[in-house]
Parts: sequence; C-alpha cells; structure tokens
Amino acid sequence: MEETEQALAYAQADFSEPDARFIALLEEWAGPGLLGARALDLGCGPGNILLRFLQTFPDATCDGVDGSAAMLAHAQAALDDRPGLARRARLICDRLPTDRLQSAGYDLILSNSLLHHLHDPQVLWQAVRRFGRPGALVQVVDLMRPASPGWAEALVATYAEGAPEVLRNDFRNSLFAAFEPQEVVSQLHEAGLDGFEVAVVSDRHLAVFGRLPSDSSHPHRSPSKPPDCDEPTERSL
Repeated sequence: MEETEQALAYAQADFSEPDARFIALLEEWAGPGLLGARALDLGCGPGNILLRFLQTFPDATCDGVDGSAAMLAHAQAALDDRPGLARRARLICDRLPTDRLQSAGYDLILSNSLLHHLHDPQVLWQAVRRFGRPGALVQVVDLMRPASPGWAEALVATYAEGAPEVLRNDFRNSLFAAFEPQEVVSQLHEAGLDGFEVAVVSDRHLAVFGRLPSDSSHPHRSPSKPPDCDEPTERSL
C-alpha cells in the first residue's frame, strides 16, 4: 500500500474492532510480562497497533517498521498528536529483510496484517527469529483465506460496506492472498518455530502466539526444530 490514495483510505478506515482485539489477545496471553518491554511492530502501517500498544503498556517502547513511506507519514502524524507516546516510539521506513534493526534486540515481536502481503512468508518468520531476543514473545495476527469466493464477497459486504472502492478492492484482494491456518502451521515448522500456536480468532482473522527459544544461540541457528518443543498447533478460540 504505497500509493497515497491507498494509504489515506487505510488510515481513515475504522479498524477499531480488530485492533482492539489484537491488544486484548496480547493482554490475555502475555499480560504482566510486557511491563517495560521493548517491542517491534513489523509492518506497522499507519501505526494503529503501535499506538494502542503504547497506550496499554505505559512503560514499554516500540519500534515500527514499514516499507510504505505514505503509511508511515500517517503514523508519524498520529504520534505528533500524542507527544507522550512519541517519546517511546521510533518509525523506520524499510522492507524486510532489513539490517536497520538490532538482532536479538526485542522482548516482543508484533505484526498485524503483514503476512498476506509477502510473496515469501518466510521473510516474516525469519525476521521474528532474527530480531527477537532469546525467550521473546511473539504475536502475529493476519487475515484468513475464506473457503470460497462467495464467502470472501460476503466478508467484503459485511465489513467494507460504504468504504471507498480502493479499500474494498484491497480487502478483497487481501482475503484471497491470505493463508489458511494449516498453511501457517507449515510455515512455522519450516521456520523452526515449532511450539508456536495458530488460533482462529474471528470469522476473518487468525493469530499466531509463541515464545522464541531461550538458548542464546537461537538467532543464528538454522531453521530446524528446537529441542523439547512440540509441533506447531492449530486451534480455534
């Protein structure tokens, strides 16, 4: 979403319901463990999740990375209106993979609606492995591919009614580009992120929860199964 029109439509859209769910899920499973956390938001877009995270966890900091300068302009404008949050945030315009972040430097890795934009999903999962410190928490939420074109159109009609046509088209295309839960389970296994959990959290979203292995050699290991970890699992909430 690098075009100005796309970025503006996305930034102005009302994503309050899924964004609030993202933070509620994070509070539910991570909770007090996020006090003072140094977080990284991969594909932060206009900063919706980044801002909500900083508001919810006042002792935390967050770096946001996105490849769209147009999106980050909206994120910066939102931060400019909240100087107390801006002091705990940093925005970086770059694509994954990137060398502009500290390897193993983050306590928490977040990502919302980035996975379906990537031609190679391993770009995201290897960034998670690289930039999370040993034992870091991970939460990734993304769209889930509908079972049929008809179901995709029903979702567009339900959740994008009255939205600008550019946003409706982007939502439709994103649904078709998204992955099914079992495909994400396979991606995690390929990435060496066994033990992560994939959950269906709405009629159009899935979520990935996990904790990186605690051994210090983790960021430089090849993507093979960590010792004493279960296979990735899939469940519904």
